[in-house]
Amino acid sequence: MSRARVSGMYDGGAEGGNRSLTHLINRAAQRISGFDASHPTVWDLLLTGCLLLAGTVDLAGGGWRSVAPSPEAPIWAAAVCTVGFPLTVPLRRTRPLAMLLATLPFALLQAWSGTGLQIAVFCQLIIVFNIALRLPVRQLGLAAPLLAVPLVVAAARFPEDGWVIPLQSSLTSYAVVAMLGIVVRTRQEYTASLRERARQLEIERDQQAQLAAAAERSRIAREMHDILGHNLSVITGLADGGAYAAKKNPQRATEALDAIATTSRQALTELRRLLGILQNDAPHGAPAELSPQPGLGELDQLIDGVRAAGLPVHVTVTGDLETAPTGRQLTVYRVVQEALTNTLKHGGPGATARVTLSRTPGSITAEITDTGRPTTPTGTGGRGITGMRERTALYAGTLDVGPLPPPDSGWRVHLHLPNDEDQRL
Repeated sequence: MSRARVSGMYDGGAEGGNRSLTHLINRAAQRISGFDASHPTVWDLLLTGCLLLAGTVDLAGGGWRSVAPSPEAPIWAAAVCTVGFPLTVPLRRTRPLAMLLATLPFALLQAWSGTGLQIAVFCQLIIVFNIALRLPVRQLGLAAPLLAVPLVVAAARFPEDGWVIPLQSSLTSYAVVAMLGIVVRTRQEYTASLRERARQLEIERDQQAQLAAAAERSRIAREMHDILGHNLSVITGLADGGAYAAKKNPQRATEALDAIATTSRQALTELRRLLGILQNDAPHGAPAELSPQPGLGELDQLIDGVRAAGLPVHVTVTGDLETAPTGRQLTVYRVVQEALTNTLKHGGPGATARVTLSRTPGSITAEITDTGRPTTPTGTGGRGITGMRERTALYAGTLDVGPLPPPDSGWRVHLHLPNDEDQRL
């Protein structure tokens, strides 16, 4: 085995060990933090008990006298401070500044008597950390005098021990703990902002999904309305014409039935294609049956079907429409289809229709008029006119729908689509 490979193995093992140790430390910290957040009272009582126990052991062993400014300090003063300082810790979360103020009498007693308990300094550091963590930064300015006054009293009371270095050391410790609290607070606020941002992104994602689903449902409803509505209207017209012709001309009735069968098959094919696209999983992994959307090249077939249903249609075309963009061709096709379908359904007997299409370098226009009854419904309860407006809005076009002005009788649909592609040529 080569030296490089052996080295890589050892390095990888060390790195893996470091990652494992870091992972264990992070998990332990998360568990402690989670326990603290879910059981704050238990944690506070546990911390207070540990501080009282440590102070009692130090008091009973007399070790505090070795670091006290006055080794002859009365034991009762040390006992009062040993009990008093830890009792301020449980409320450090909700009232940290008040608890620091509560330590002031014990701190002054300690400074005057010269006990110098380490547990007192530790309790005050915990409270200072919570002030920096939970209160505005300016509150630290109020905490500074509460910490400095006992230090000045101790320096004045025992000047022979030297007061400059202890004062500087104590204030430096308080400043470091305060900065640590600010750093932890900043980290928590940053983490909270990231979580809030993630929550907002999830909400926005869900809203976008809902909007996309609503738009897709609207598109599917529009397609099904255009396909099925038109074909069923043609079938209805053919059936009515066939029933009338059966009494006088059986051959015409047979032709009507053939046309009904052809139109029905086309409608079923279109419906099957649309439903195949909607299926998430095609049977046996077979792809859904797809076909191009209709364009203006299929307009003649559409007009022939309408004429076969009994509606005379006159068509006028100006310009090369079949080279227009595919999306605009589909919009024009569907608008013409829907307008003629409405004429078939609502125009009444004897109605005729006229379709005028025009393409200029800057636009595509379509106008469909009929001579049907002037009381043609506006389709407020259906999707016909709504679908035409939605398609028109996709290309920033305009659609005017309404009855012809008197004395004319009939209905008019006027579509105007700006043709940006032509303008760039």
